[in-house]
Amino acid sequence: MLSVHGRKPAAVVVEPIAKTFLKLGLTPNVVTVVGTIVTIAISVILIPTGHLFIAAVLSGLFAAFDMLDGTMARLTGKSSAFGATLDASCDRITDGALFCAIAWWLVYTADASKWTVAACLITLVCSQVISYIKARGEASGFTMVGGLIERPERLILALGGIGLEGLGVEYAAAVSLWILAVGSIFTVYQRIAIAARQDAGV
Repeated sequence: MLSVHGRKPAAVVVEPIAKTFLKLGLTPNVVTVVGTIVTIAISVILIPTGHLFIAAVLSGLFAAFDMLDGTMARLTGKSSAFGATLDASCDRITDGALFCAIAWWLVYTADASKWTVAACLITLVCSQVISYIKARGEASGFTMVGGLIERPERLILALGGIGLEGLGVEYAAAVSLWILAVGSIFTVYQRIAIAARQDAGV
């Protein structure tokens, strides 16, 4: 949802930064890899140790720069199939690292309910499946646009939940994870239904 409608407003901030990075001699693929490494480090170091608020802020900041590599490629006219594949792969890795880190914190630091841990694991699995359905559908010639919980919504809810929890708002992480779990299951259904309708010519 937000991934469809939020790019144009974000471009006002992203484009000047992308131009600066290009002037510094950075390539889109380098920005992709560096951003991925930093984002993973933030998740796996800060979240399991309970530094939730600063982890949410820093992760959100780097997530907001996810458009940089694509913008840089567009500005240079050097978009490539490999660059798109690298970017999508790195997104899946960072999502996996984030929810693994949250699960670790829930189990070993917060001593959370097993049901909250289950919600985190459901979200982790569904986040990968949602992206896979889109990729596989597009490879089959379908137009896979939309869905209740896409990557922007997933990051906003997850980081918002742990950020509020870090500020002392009890059950914020659990509530956000259950919203994500239920919404993600529904989104898996949505995307399969989108492909089914197109396959049936509806």
